[in-house]
Amino acid sequence: MSRPNGLNSPAVRIHPLMHVPVPWIFVLVFLGGVVVQHFVPIRIHSTHARHLIFALGTVITVAGTLLAACGLWIFLSAGTTTVPYKTASKLVTCGPYRFTRNPMYVGLILVYLGLAGIQVQIWSVLLLPLVIAYLHRIVIPVEESRLRDAFGESYQQYCARVRRWF
Repeated sequence: MSRPNGLNSPAVRIHPLMHVPVPWIFVLVFLGGVVVQHFVPIRIHSTHARHLIFALGTVITVAGTLLAACGLWIFLSAGTTTVPYKTASKLVTCGPYRFTRNPMYVGLILVYLGLAGIQVQIWSVLLLPLVIAYLHRIVIPVEESRLRDAFGESYQQYCARVRRWF
């Protein structure tokens, strides 16, 4: 972890949706899928396939929960913000941040997929790309701009070593 170089971040225009905590975006889209599934059901009729999807969903949910919790714990331990539009006080590059710049988001995606599998919510899975697009095009660019301004070359080097997602 490194400290910011003292640069003040310029005002970054914040998309109105960014005032909704990212986990709530996942919840709202998932629930939207549940509603659509209720009115326009897509069913899996094979009992064997449903059991397999349930088992995989359970494993994926546990893995995602552990990944997201680990990322969050590291941020909290470092004393830096988890709010996407606020400037971080430290550049976190340890733990899962050695493999992905966004382990909390990857973890939330896995939890979302896992829960959709456990509940066999096909529409929720079909709506997941909307959440990923929101993260990729709206949230993460603001975060990256803030980090670039705060940590300069250290952040650029980190980006060169570690991919945004995997």
